[in-house]
Amino acid sequence: MSERGGTPPAASVEEKIAALAENRARLQEGGGQAQIEKQHAAGKLTARERIERLVDPESFQEIGLFAQHRATSFGMAEKELAADGVVTGCARVDGKVVHLASQDFTVSGGAAGEVHSRKVAEMLRLSLKTGSPFVLINDSGGARVQEGIDSLSGYGEVFYHNVMLSGSVPQISLICGPCAGGASYSPALTDFIIQTRQAQMFITGPQVIKQVTGEAVSAEALGGPEAQMNRSGVVHLVADNDEDALYQCRRLLSFLPPNNLEDPPHLPFDEPLEANPQLNRIVPADLKAGYDVREIIQRCVDDGDFLEIQEGFAANIVIGFARIKGHSIGVVANQPSVKAGALDIDASDKSSRFIRFCNAFNIPLVTFVDVPGFLPGVEQEYGGIIRHGAKMLFAYSATTVPKLTVILRKAYGGAYLAMCGKDLGADRVVAWPSAEIAVMGAEGAAEIVFRKAIADADDKPAKRAEMIQSYREAFANPYVAAGRRLVDDIIEPAETRRYLAQALESLWSKREVRPPKKHGLIPL
Repeated sequence: MSERGGTPPAASVEEKIAALAENRARLQEGGGQAQIEKQHAAGKLTARERIERLVDPESFQEIGLFAQHRATSFGMAEKELAADGVVTGCARVDGKVVHLASQDFTVSGGAAGEVHSRKVAEMLRLSLKTGSPFVLINDSGGARVQEGIDSLSGYGEVFYHNVMLSGSVPQISLICGPCAGGASYSPALTDFIIQTRQAQMFITGPQVIKQVTGEAVSAEALGGPEAQMNRSGVVHLVADNDEDALYQCRRLLSFLPPNNLEDPPHLPFDEPLEANPQLNRIVPADLKAGYDVREIIQRCVDDGDFLEIQEGFAANIVIGFARIKGHSIGVVANQPSVKAGALDIDASDKSSRFIRFCNAFNIPLVTFVDVPGFLPGVEQEYGGIIRHGAKMLFAYSATTVPKLTVILRKAYGGAYLAMCGKDLGADRVVAWPSAEIAVMGAEGAAEIVFRKAIADADDKPAKRAEMIQSYREAFANPYVAAGRRLVDDIIEPAETRRYLAQALESLWSKREVRPPKKHGLIPL
């Protein structure tokens, strides 16, 4: 047939391959060079640059590059949005498989539409199928309003799968740009949130708050990392910039197993476990004097390497990850330099959530105790300290991973139990000679037990001091508790690291069967 009026000749294979390469290059450029330069000018990496810096070289396999929205309203029919504004796929981080999604702010501000969210949900499903961690890098202006209810439906699917993954594979969210409205609930459903200092996250922005309540607040003051770390406790780690956020994500993943059916990673460790005499000198003899419990933690773990979580929130308790003889552990410790280490509402919530995470992912718990009690006060009582404090009792009691407790100094009342006493299932409880384990401090107890004797004495101050000392000698020491088998051993502080290492070695095969049920009812 002649060319005139006939069927045009089919493209050759080479032409089709060239067209494919052209299409891929166009889509991989996202919103175009001008938008990329704008992203860089704002001090941010692009979606693809973030993935490149997070994962092992040449390990990323993209899934869904050619995905396109199907919206037709409000001029959307003619708009092509590269990869629908989110880069998704799988890769390796330190040799281990992860699935991830990175929102592309250069494409329509990273707005999340139906297909955008379905792509994220697909990565969540693949994480669950393969037993691999999920990482979501947030940088989005919010829901794609042109798609209406379809956009909301996509969000709902993401939320649902966040919950399906919970406790099965680790989920980490990086907030590297705006994260507002319903979009902020997906990070809130994940296990850890890392926020950069350039990013903000909130449910309702400053303009809406101004209209509804009349309150004036900046986006930074409302949703910046200082607010979401120090005040709300939503954020777990704060990063200086995108590069730092990606580094912290890699470091966090290094402590975690890929899923709940595997043990945490074990790094080679051949160094001898020697005594550390510096531990003998950290805790002051004065019971009212503070000190930094992180000095103790760092001297008990490998290479002093301790990744503290939520450092700026509820600083009266310290939580984080470390290693002993190469094995990952979770650490919970009272911080005597803040509120004397007393437990309050925020400290109870912070530690309970961390304890439950470690239990879900087979990470042993080491608890360092120096607690004078639950923080007294009308505000605490009205805020529900009973309910919040009970979360710690529930979390530790429900935990089946190896649990080791070291009593450093004060261990008083219900707070002593809440910090994983023997009766809450601790596998080992060891005390330093400086430990005081009692219903309350000697001063308060003497006022109750010896009230009449003190009142009848001619020299009341002298009698009170005598009774305080009498009570302390009788009860406020580790020997009574050790005699009742509530403390397994009393050790020199310098030997703590060696003791913990040996105890963990004997507990790796621990198995604990619980009554069959759908789930317990933690006092939320």
